Parts: sequence; C-alpha cells; structure tokens
Amino acid sequence: MAKTSFCGISGSGMSALAQILKHQGHEVRGSDRSFDQGKDQANRNALEAMGIKIYPQDGSAITDDLDTLYVSSAVEDSIPDIKAALSKNIPVKKRSDLLAEIFHQYPHNIAVGGTSGKTTVTAMIGYILDKLGYKPTMINGGLLLNYADMPGIPNIICNNGDTCVIEADESDGSIEKYSPYIAVINNISIDHKPIPELQKLFGDFASRAKHGVVVNADCTACANIKNPQKPNLSFSIINPNADFYAMNITPLPHGVKYTLDGKDFTLKLIGQFNVSNALAAIAACSLLGIDKFDAAQALEGFLGTHRRLEVVGVRNNISVIDDFAHNPDKVKASVSALRDYPGRLIMMFQPHGFTPMRMMGRQIIDEFTAQMNNDDLLLLPEIYFAGGSVTRDISSQDLVNYAKEKGKQALFFATREDCGQFIIANARPQDRIVIMGARDNTLPEFCKTILKEIK
Repeated sequence: MAKTSFCGISGSGMSALAQILKHQGHEVRGSDRSFDQGKDQANRNALEAMGIKIYPQDGSAITDDLDTLYVSSAVEDSIPDIKAALSKNIPVKKRSDLLAEIFHQYPHNIAVGGTSGKTTVTAMIGYILDKLGYKPTMINGGLLLNYADMPGIPNIICNNGDTCVIEADESDGSIEKYSPYIAVINNISIDHKPIPELQKLFGDFASRAKHGVVVNADCTACANIKNPQKPNLSFSIINPNADFYAMNITPLPHGVKYTLDGKDFTLKLIGQFNVSNALAAIAACSLLGIDKFDAAQALEGFLGTHRRLEVVGVRNNISVIDDFAHNPDKVKASVSALRDYPGRLIMMFQPHGFTPMRMMGRQIIDEFTAQMNNDDLLLLPEIYFAGGSVTRDISSQDLVNYAKEKGKQALFFATREDCGQFIIANARPQDRIVIMGARDNTLPEFCKTILKEIK
C-alpha cells in the first residue's frame, strides 16, 4: 500500500481523507502547525489512536520512500514539508485531487454543492443511507454528532457499499473535479466568488451528473439550473409545486416540525433552513430509489454537525451556542432560527480574512441588523488573520460603525479575549450567547471557556 503524508492534517477536510486512506490500508502520516503550537490536541490524539503518525512540520515527515504529499489549498510552498517533498521529487497533490480520486471509485456517488448548508446536507444523506443499510462512505467538513463515539475524528462514515457522499467545494473551484452520479445544489449566494461565476460553476457541475440533479427552488440564483438529459428534482419550503415541498413548519423547544406530503416529521435541529436541508437530502436519496417517508423518518434521529447552532451548554439559564456562520446567507439562516425562540441574543462574530470582509462584510452586517431586536448585542473582535500577504484596508471597527448607523447595539474589541470578558460580565439569565465564525479551530474552546466562567 502507498505511503502518504498530509500537510495540515488537523484541518477538517484533510483529517477526513487521511482517515479514509488509513481505513483502506495505506500507511498514513502527517503534520500540522497547530499541533506544533500545542493546539488541536484532541484531533492529534484521535489520529494517533488510529495509527496515523504525527510529525513536527519541519520536513521530517518527508522521507525518501514517501509516495505522495497531500496539501490543502491554504498552504504555502515555503512550508518545510513542501520544500522537502519538492527537493526529493515526491509528488505534491491537492486535497481536492485525492477527494476526487476516492469519490470516483464509487459508482453511486453523490456530491453536495452550495454556498451554505452543504456540510449538513452531506451529513444528512450519509446518515439516511447508513441508517437504511446502504453502507455508505461519507466524507464531510463537519464533525458528526451522531458518530461522536467512533474511533478517530467523526467527520467520516467509512463502509464497504457502492455509495459515496461528499461536499463539493466551490470556494477554491475544486467542484470542477467532480462528475457525480447525483449532483445536489443547495443554494448560490455571495461568499468567495461573485454570483455569475458561481452560476457557471454550478451549471457545469449539474451538466456532469450521470443520473440526476437536485436543486433548491427557493434560491433564485440556482433554481433554473438543470441537466438537459437527466431527471431534475426541486425542493422548497415556499413553493407547493416543487417536487419536494414542506409545509406547516413549526418551531419546537429543541427542534422543528414539518409536514411532507400529508405526513408529519420532526428534526432535532432548529430553523426553517434545516427543513430545507432535510428536503435536499430526502430528494437526493429518492434518486437512489429510497422512499421519501423512509428517509424523512430516518432523519428524525439526526443530531446535526459540530458548530452548526450547536448548544455547548447552559449555565444559570444562559445558553452558549457555537455556530459556523461566516457569510450573509449563513448569518441570516442562523439568526432567523434563533429568533424563533425567546431571549436576548449576545452574538460575537469573528470575521475571517480581510478580502472576504471587503467583499461581503457590509452584507453580513445587513443580515445581523435586519433580525436584531433593540436589546440584542453584536460584538466583533478584530478580523482574524491566518497569515500571508494581504492589504489590511478594512477593520472590524468599520463593520461595527456600519451596524451602529443601522441603529443596532454593536461593539468593537481589539482582541477576542476582551470580547469574552465583556460577555461574561454582561450576560444575564435568559440570554443566548452565540459565538460565530469559521476556519478558526479555537472557537469551540473559546465557547467552553465562556460557559465555564459565566456567573
């Protein structure tokens, strides 16, 4: 079997693929700068427990007998592992290349695309298939709460059936590498690329589907995307003419209830957007011949994925919620779901990257302020910077000023620690503290610290 190494192995996408290769019998090793900094130790322990050897990110993992070094799209050629691989003429391949290679090994492969919700929809499809005995392989960017007790990091399901479900990422253009049996397009909205560019990507994606396409009829940017030769299924929580339509959507204390073709079902997740996600998953499974009611029934046991409106805990009647929202659509979905329930919202949004905030920062603030009550608080620490060369011509202070212009309570903090201390000092019973942001693996630990220190 091949010997492979992963540079940045703690990342959600990289760790999932490393585990898949390990399950397939390959020798797997890796490095991560977070491990070297003493961070992400739970991930390190989980990978090592599977027999994956972890090296410092100093090039020592790159031995002469290594077959391939896999890297994410976010790493630089100056990293010692990459420099060592290039000097030894060891192939350096992208994470998405390996994902495509694994994906296309399965005849019934399902790729889930969309600006928002693809992690949840991918997890839902994998869960339905697993519960109904289809023995799927599923590769996800989020941690699966239903599989938290499995060995390793729970962002995969690894079985020996003929079905594979993955997230198809449009942010780096890697969606172009997948030719799926079933293509799912959850939505299209501004995030990493402008809408016309995304529509072209997703249109081509749909045209490559070998068996069928599932599209969100409620998203005007993608509703008309079709495959001219294959079945096209639509889903909606607005339009009764869609192929899969949910009505009577009602918030429950710890979830949501909905009606599908005359039958009532519940989800353990809050928010109308999660009913829409469920319809996407049910529609995709129907293209495999699965009864829609069987799929909906299976989803009643689905617990969700880590950092998607995940309740970290409740202390003194104050809830702490961890959420991955980082673009306008995700913010809108999360805050609207939280608005279905009583209590003041104290929302800390961790902006990520100067270029994304330049592109969509004001739109993100628009979504926050459109749904905030007068007593809600929006808190922003300075923009999270992961490294590299970039023009720093926007600050979280600019976004806070914009929120204030729109008449809402917003505060800027130079550091996240200062923000956390303000939250701890000002939270009161009935409040919901929501920590929002992406691509920073320390946010969940930050949530736990706040929960522990709330008086």
